[in-house]
Amino acid sequence: MPARRTSSFSESMIREMTRVAQQTGAINLAQGFPDFPMPAPMKEAACAAIRGDINQYAITWGAPSLRLAIAEKYRRMYGMDVDPDREVTVTCGATEAMAAVFLALVDPGDEVIILEPFYENYGPDAILADARPVFVPLEGPDWRLDPERLRAAFGPRTKAIVVNTPHNPTGRVLTREEMTLIAELCVEHDVWAITDEIYEHIRYAGSHHVLATWPGMSQRTITISGLSKTFSCTGWRIGYAIAPAGISGAIRKVHDFLTVGAPAPLQEAGAVGLAFDADYYNRLAQRYREGRDLLCGALSEAGFSFTAPEGAYYVLAGFSALSDADDVGFAHWLAEEGGVATVPGSSFYHKRALGRGLVRFAFCKRMETLEAAAERLVGLQARV
Repeated sequence: MPARRTSSFSESMIREMTRVAQQTGAINLAQGFPDFPMPAPMKEAACAAIRGDINQYAITWGAPSLRLAIAEKYRRMYGMDVDPDREVTVTCGATEAMAAVFLALVDPGDEVIILEPFYENYGPDAILADARPVFVPLEGPDWRLDPERLRAAFGPRTKAIVVNTPHNPTGRVLTREEMTLIAELCVEHDVWAITDEIYEHIRYAGSHHVLATWPGMSQRTITISGLSKTFSCTGWRIGYAIAPAGISGAIRKVHDFLTVGAPAPLQEAGAVGLAFDADYYNRLAQRYREGRDLLCGALSEAGFSFTAPEGAYYVLAGFSALSDADDVGFAHWLAEEGGVATVPGSSFYHKRALGRGLVRFAFCKRMETLEAAAERLVGLQARV
């Protein structure tokens, strides 16, 4: 029999719906990967690194050039003083960074606060570390954080809180007031903050607030991000964790035995991307804003209910006006009959019933792809 821990969570529904899209020929608005090219200078840098024989193991915790580029980015953009030799660990994507952090930080029986709905990996990460996840809801339809419910979640066994902003799957960008409350509670209860900032440069409203810069938080924050979303290279699997030197040592040990290291030539190319100027990030956000507006217009016309995202590239939409089916049934029907693949909302909740009437759309696609999806979506009401 497999280990008991594996029975408490399922395989990724996001990846499952990509398989459904492939089987049905549906337009894949389920999994969050772009269908357009990544920046050419980074591709050229990766090819140059391969031709230059940078094809063996990099230093386990990351190539010096990439760690230095990461530290420089945080100094330039956020005013953080990051030691590239002692505080940066390069991982196989932000997903591995999160898993390594959980395993390095959390002991069996510790509690980890997770804002809900949540990216589907957080719950299993907690379970694999033998932690107890404590879920705090973001209140729809605007997905706001209730201060009293958050305060009530902190207790004597709380070890960490996972903070994801811009947020997947809702698109919320947490405000300065919300981040200040989180910081104050972490300091009061001596709790770690694990921040997932993978969508930091994809915003349409608000500012990106780096929790590690709040008073008292530099020594109790682990900042996670990566290249996948910012540079449209989800298949490269280059992420990183920034943490105080003491906990970085533990993260590096776990990372070493999980994956040894991230791909060496792609790390060299990542350093090139991190040197891009502000114009690149502005154009990136504008591109996604146009995709958001197109998709939101189509969803509204089709009869879905939703709050337009402030960041990231997802729309979490209600379909109760269209169907009485549950989210899994509706997502399969929409892929098979409507020609558009989505993710059932229940995959973002610890109790499936909480996401029963929701599906998530990803708009990290070419405008042509989104226009084709929009044509299929606006005709749904006549077909339900």
